[in-house]
Amino acid sequence: MSTQDLLIQREGQKALIMFNRPEQRNSITYEMWRDIPLLVKELDEDPTVRVILLTGSGDKSFAAGADITQFKVRRNDPEGVRIYNEAVDKALKAIEQARKPVIAMINGYAVGGGLELAIACDLRICSDRAKFGIPAAKLSIIISLTDTQRLINLVGPAYAKEILFTAQLFTAQEAKEMGLVNRVIPHDQLRSFTLEMADTIAQNAPLSIQGAKKMINHCLKDPALTQIDSEVEHLHLACFLTEDFKEGVQAFLEKRKPAFKGI
Repeated sequence: MSTQDLLIQREGQKALIMFNRPEQRNSITYEMWRDIPLLVKELDEDPTVRVILLTGSGDKSFAAGADITQFKVRRNDPEGVRIYNEAVDKALKAIEQARKPVIAMINGYAVGGGLELAIACDLRICSDRAKFGIPAAKLSIIISLTDTQRLINLVGPAYAKEILFTAQLFTAQEAKEMGLVNRVIPHDQLRSFTLEMADTIAQNAPLSIQGAKKMINHCLKDPALTQIDSEVEHLHLACFLTEDFKEGVQAFLEKRKPAFKGI
């Protein structure tokens, strides 16, 4: 499925979810928050898709936060706040918990909810023109505990405090120094670089990629490994029983590229 404000573009084993409100700097409406989990689920369950990407239409903005014009209607009473916040939380968790890798291709402003979306992704590749910030303090808003934890996991407590306390915008290079993004790419090369990286990931064994994502997410939630999930613990053993493991070994011995099937 796709909507006017959320478009899906497919390219081989890659699929892009595009925020499509360029005249509003791709600000995210309640309806978009509500629909993001549906699109992510569709692509996550599609066997032809191995990598999911998020980006914004146009060349100025990834997503400039939530659509504040809706706040007086959608966030004007306790019940409205609960419903809206629940939609945001479900969208971010859908991205974070997707089995497949999700890459944020950040072509411009990633602010507020837009940055929170990017942080929920596995990788963040940005244009050298990109700007980043969470201006919640300028609206007397406190981001959720889960969103705060994601931010701390990415940049550490000191930078998290700087981002939230100052509510200012940071350059792409500053974001790279903080650890907010993986790579800063010249603006006109962003798409080609990011899609090439996605292709590289897509050519690797899907079960290995998905297993690595589960492992990393588990370690982030429980750094001391005091409550180890039995499924996650045995992933590295189970992989030796897969058809893709046999294919990987055979391809190595035959000096050819493996043809992984995710089984």
